[in-house]
Amino acid sequence: MLKKILVALDRSEMGQQVFEQALALAKVMSAQLLLLHVLSPEEEGSPYIPMLSNIDYYPGLSGQSLDLYQKQWDKFKDEGVRILQSFCAQANTANVPAEFNQILGNPGKSICKLAAQWDADLIMMGHRGRSGLTEFFLGSVSNYVLHHANCSVYIVHSPTSQKNTEKVVTTASSNASIAN
Repeated sequence: MLKKILVALDRSEMGQQVFEQALALAKVMSAQLLLLHVLSPEEEGSPYIPMLSNIDYYPGLSGQSLDLYQKQWDKFKDEGVRILQSFCAQANTANVPAEFNQILGNPGKSICKLAAQWDADLIMMGHRGRSGLTEFFLGSVSNYVLHHANCSVYIVHSPTSQKNTEKVVTTASSNASIAN
């Protein structure tokens, strides 16, 4: 029986889908949710880190660049908290006990560590569908969690592969109609 579900979220459309599926499962299982967002410079939409090699060459630029980066990072953090607060409010409105946490770190390791600390029964997270060289160089958070978590992991797959399949089927149907 699932009682504690850790839900790893990001800012993508996938995050919304993961939350919706986690909420539905939590309702059925009478489970509580821990909504987690891991702040990481690798996350899509993360502020650009200024080049530190230019600091010595352009001394006046360094202070401005770092100040701008800090403002962007603070905005990035605040937006993450607002998203988590919104999801948490939706869960509580649906009578599902929920809390949230936003931490800084390596996403895969942070998710596994918090799941162990919180004694989660299940981790729910999304998968963007990275493969090949992209996955090799950037890694796959879901793959890491799947192999290192000490509880069950439920991975929600990106609908983009379904959309691409639908386009191919539609195109093939259209071409077949034209050929006739």
